[in-house]
Amino acid sequence: MADDTENRPTREKRRRERPPGRWPLALALALVLALILALVLGGRFFRLPVLGDFFGTETKDRSGPVLLKSIQDMNRHEGAVGTYQVVVDLEKDARFLPDAIRGTRTLYVAAGTVGAHVDLAGLGRDAVTVDEERTTATLRLPHARLGEPSLDPERSYAVSKQRGLLDRLGDLFSDNPGSERAVHVLAAQCIGQAAGESDLAARAERNTTAMLQGLLRALGFERVTVTYG
Repeated sequence: MADDTENRPTREKRRRERPPGRWPLALALALVLALILALVLGGRFFRLPVLGDFFGTETKDRSGPVLLKSIQDMNRHEGAVGTYQVVVDLEKDARFLPDAIRGTRTLYVAAGTVGAHVDLAGLGRDAVTVDEERTTATLRLPHARLGEPSLDPERSYAVSKQRGLLDRLGDLFSDNPGSERAVHVLAAQCIGQAAGESDLAARAERNTTAMLQGLLRALGFERVTVTYG
């Protein structure tokens, strides 16, 4: 029977030559995954130190020159301008997935203006009637129209924005991460609808009437009538 002490060095040598197990590799992968999740979800569950402030930042403006695309003559009178503010709460969910995995919710405060004008470009010859003594004038104008809503970036801001894990990872590979285009479109629609339901157009017509009456009376007309429709 062989002595066990003679085989002991051989077994220790084999143990040293044996390749390491898979546990260190799996542990390293788990640590890397945990670090990625902490960086991605850090803004939602806990705050991480801002590395940009630690190293310092510098802003450089490399914008190109402004190009003039077109110039249009404005044959209209801007009678009134309304200022509006709306809080947009836009949420997008994915079916069969929790919000922490896939989904976004944005709370945005939008401020903008809408103008109301009377178009004077297409008036015909019968739009203005003057009597023989040139003391009475009658003007027939089209109804006032509302312009497109214009958002004010100085007074519009995002209150909060929540994104799922897949949405955060998608922003890392997107050319336009964190795009708020859908929020801006919805805010403009809400402001335009509110302007349509207000008396902005009627006020523009009253102001246009007052402007024309003052102008024609300064030219010697005693009675000036303005109608719309």
